[in-house]
Amino acid sequence: MPQLVTVLAVNAGVIVALFVLAWALCVAMRDCTPVDSLWGVGMGVTAISTFIQTGGGTPRRMVLTGICVAWALRLGGYLLWRWRDHGPDGRYVRMLDKAKVERGWGYGYAAFRLVFLLQMPLLWLVCLPVQLGQIAAEPSRLGPIGWIGAGLALFGLAFESLADWQLVRFKQDPANTGDVLDRGLWRYTRHPNYFGDACVWWGLWLVAAETTPGLFAVIGPAFLVFTLTRWSGVPTVEGRLRRRKPAYDAYMRRTSGFIPWPPKPLDAD
Repeated sequence: MPQLVTVLAVNAGVIVALFVLAWALCVAMRDCTPVDSLWGVGMGVTAISTFIQTGGGTPRRMVLTGICVAWALRLGGYLLWRWRDHGPDGRYVRMLDKAKVERGWGYGYAAFRLVFLLQMPLLWLVCLPVQLGQIAAEPSRLGPIGWIGAGLALFGLAFESLADWQLVRFKQDPANTGDVLDRGLWRYTRHPNYFGDACVWWGLWLVAAETTPGLFAVIGPAFLVFTLTRWSGVPTVEGRLRRRKPAYDAYMRRTSGFIPWPPKPLDAD
């Protein structure tokens, strides 16, 4: 399908342009932390780019683009606020310092190769549902699966928003310094924000899957869940928290790692 190839190629170009611009700004600031917010914003821009290229106008395209943009603005805005409030992310500082000392790489080259280069294709891959789901003009209206998907995506958006709000309030209270958040949504899953993300993108895939091209976008949410649970999400966060907070091991034993579930008593181990 010529339009499919064109849309995906144009979106790839848009993503590259966004990341190159962000890379130049981050190098000028000597701080790569804002790239995290670009993960969300870039998906929203990709959804809008697809909407424009396909002519927009249909309920399915509007639902896919609207939910994706809402998710992108929430995540991107939150991560930008966190950057301005907390300062540079230690992960990137350590990574780039190590590249300079051990490999002799300059800041710009190290930042592009280690931080920006990999994220471009991954962003394009994860947001396949909002790209492929808009290609076919018919069926233009959502069926039962599409409505279930839209509901799941909106649920996930609300779920992760509440989780981040609870985490921010917890961290802002000096009395909680060194403690583990095990209240609210965090009582039922150690990563409610990641679970919410997964719901958003599986929901968007269900909306897209009522079209033939969108059905093949399943690789996007599948890879996202793999990333969150097995690669750069849970393993990275929990490794850091276990080193910093002695109570985190007990929290891990009683609390579900991903899917919300009532905590189990420790004496049940």
